[in-house]
Amino acid sequence: MEITFYYRTNFPAKPYESLYRKIGKRTEEVLQLDKHKEISVTFVRSRTIHRINRDYRQIDRPTDVLSFAIQDGEEKVDMNDLGDVFINVDYAVRQAKEYGHSEKREFCFLFAHGLLHCLGYDHMKPEDEKEMFVIQNQLLEGIADRK
Repeated sequence: MEITFYYRTNFPAKPYESLYRKIGKRTEEVLQLDKHKEISVTFVRSRTIHRINRDYRQIDRPTDVLSFAIQDGEEKVDMNDLGDVFINVDYAVRQAKEYGHSEKREFCFLFAHGLLHCLGYDHMKPEDEKEMFVIQNQLLEGIADRK
C-alpha cells in the first residue's frame, strides 16, 4: 500500500509514517488486498478539521478523524485509490490522555479506523461495528498495542 503524507501543522507527526506503513501492510495481509492500493493521510489541527467537517459533511464541529473514500456506496469497484484520511492531532493527543493509552496507540488507531472507512467498513449497526473493531484490533496488534 502506498501512503502519501501531508502535513498541515507543525506537530511532529513524521514518526508515525513507518507505523502507518506497517498498518497498511498488515491491512493488505488481513483483508487480502492487492499491494497497489493508495491512500493519503493529512495531519491537521482542530480548526482545519472543523472547517472540513462543516463544509463537506454539514457537521459544524471538529472531530478526531475524517475519511473520504473514493468509492462510496454499495457497489464495489476495484479501485487502487482508496481515498483520504484527515487526522486531527489536537484530538489525538487529548484522547490518548483521556483513554489512558499512548499517543502512538491513538494516532495508529485513528489511521486504522480511517483506512477501514475508506475500504467500505462502517459502524452504523452493532454487527458492523463489532466486525470493524475486530479488524482494527488485528491491524494494530503488535504495532500499537493498548499499553
